[in-house]
Amino acid sequence: MFDIFQYEFMQRAFVAGIFIAVLASVSGTFVVLKRYSMISETLAHSALVGVAVGLVAGWNPLWIAVVVSVLSAWLIEYLRSAFSLYSDSVLAILLSGSLAIAVIIVSLGGEFNSSLFSYLFGSILSVSNEDIYAIFVFGIIALCLLLFFWREFYFIAYDEEVAQTSGIKVKLLNYLLVTIVAIIIALSIRIIGTLLIGALMVIPTVAALQFRVGFMKTSMLSLFFAVFSVVIGMTFSFYFSLPSGATIVLSVLSIFILSLIINKK
Repeated sequence: MFDIFQYEFMQRAFVAGIFIAVLASVSGTFVVLKRYSMISETLAHSALVGVAVGLVAGWNPLWIAVVVSVLSAWLIEYLRSAFSLYSDSVLAILLSGSLAIAVIIVSLGGEFNSSLFSYLFGSILSVSNEDIYAIFVFGIIALCLLLFFWREFYFIAYDEEVAQTSGIKVKLLNYLLVTIVAIIIALSIRIIGTLLIGALMVIPTVAALQFRVGFMKTSMLSLFFAVFSVVIGMTFSFYFSLPSGATIVLSVLSIFILSLIINKK
């Protein structure tokens, strides 16, 4: 089994995948508790616009994806708070709009190729050393912010109105949370894929919630499920020549089904 680590691209994929799993599960806990699960899918499709622009213009798609994803996250939060729109409505509008814009940009540029396909579904072969550095730099910053404000984020997720009356800067922290989520998603699409990253962010937390063990233990369970799914998914992807993103999602989905069976009573 350990012959998988003889290849440098698999070493990079495992390092990046495990770190992404940590980031996705930690941030996903707050996203799910806020009933904001679809934001991961919406921002992933927004990041795809950045990828399309990068491919057509010849720029680094990863950095453009980060910028576009963050701007989209701010727009979502602004529309939700300033116009009192329902969260799911805002997410649905931006999701479909972002996907349409990405397709048009790529079609006009004539660049609908394997590079974009790897961003849609993930590709362990496409992870470079530059991607690893970017994931670690931005990922560590995002993780530190999540851990530093975890009490406030949890309070806001539990009851936003009570948190605001308690003196917590709810609006600012909401913008901070969606910014962190946007960065994590943009960094993740090379490993998991645009169409699948939402599953890694949401499903481990939902599976952990089935055990009803409190916030901290739920967070730890979610972290374990996410990392375990990445390791198993990567391994199956390598030995059976399967898409890495799809195998990771199927792994975490299997864990979710198992959690339902175990906690059926």
